[in-house]
Amino acid sequence: MSAGDDAGSLDRATRDFVAARPQLFGIAYRVLGSATEAEDIVQEAWLRWQKTDRTDIHEPAAFLATVTARLAINLAQSARVRRETYIGPWLPEPVDTSLDPQLGAERAEALDMAVLFLLEKLNPVERAAYVLREAFAYPYGQIADILETSETNTRQLVSRARKHLAAERREPVTPTAHRRLLEVFLAAAQTGSLTALEDVLSADVVSYADGGGIRGASRIPVVGRPHVSKYLAAFAPRFWPGTDIRWVESNGTPAALISSQGHPMALLSVDASQRGIERLMWVMNPAKLEPYVASLSA
Repeated sequence: MSAGDDAGSLDRATRDFVAARPQLFGIAYRVLGSATEAEDIVQEAWLRWQKTDRTDIHEPAAFLATVTARLAINLAQSARVRRETYIGPWLPEPVDTSLDPQLGAERAEALDMAVLFLLEKLNPVERAAYVLREAFAYPYGQIADILETSETNTRQLVSRARKHLAAERREPVTPTAHRRLLEVFLAAAQTGSLTALEDVLSADVVSYADGGGIRGASRIPVVGRPHVSKYLAAFAPRFWPGTDIRWVESNGTPAALISSQGHPMALLSVDASQRGIERLMWVMNPAKLEPYVASLSA
């Protein structure tokens, strides 16, 4: 038996992996927009770490981050094909950040639902470059090694991602203003008041309902203040009676968990700027909603 295979070596390997695990999950989740897929990636990284000859690895966290990022990029590339056949709008799988506001990052960057949604429009390598730089403050040279590209190209990848986000998203409001807008919206939505709804929505607001094909979720995004207001007012009498709303935290921002007779129906997150609510994001797909709800009571 080699020294690399003895019990002491495996104990050290386990300690190194456990120490790195929050960051590994944070990287994979941001690249994939799915907590379930991120857990699979972290598990695969652990299996590879156990089988690796660790004798010459002096920075386990850097090695594990490289493995995780590459696995996540590969899965994201195949996920793009699957999402082309997804029924209705695709939204990221929400995560409860109340216990870990940064979710394994040096800062809570690239964690907001709206940012993850927009990152999905980038190719997986651009996404990984942005995540490693903006959320984890990796040096460009190290990101270049992980992505197996040049430092110059890495800088261009991050720059493209930043420009894409800046073009697609307005400066968000403070958490206090965010919650206030969501409170006003919920009150207006429940009454079905067109005037009150229009007051809180931006002119080019978009409502996305990720139902994964379930009944009652719109299969297409609803675009523009008049359309969104009328749509919400029309389904208010069917949707809201008998529901209760629980204030939760999702992806670093206040969100509303809407249930009927104790059964979760939707998690509502919004993207809000000084103009009002820019995006309404309704996660209704049970495959995404149920793990989030389970994590709240864990």
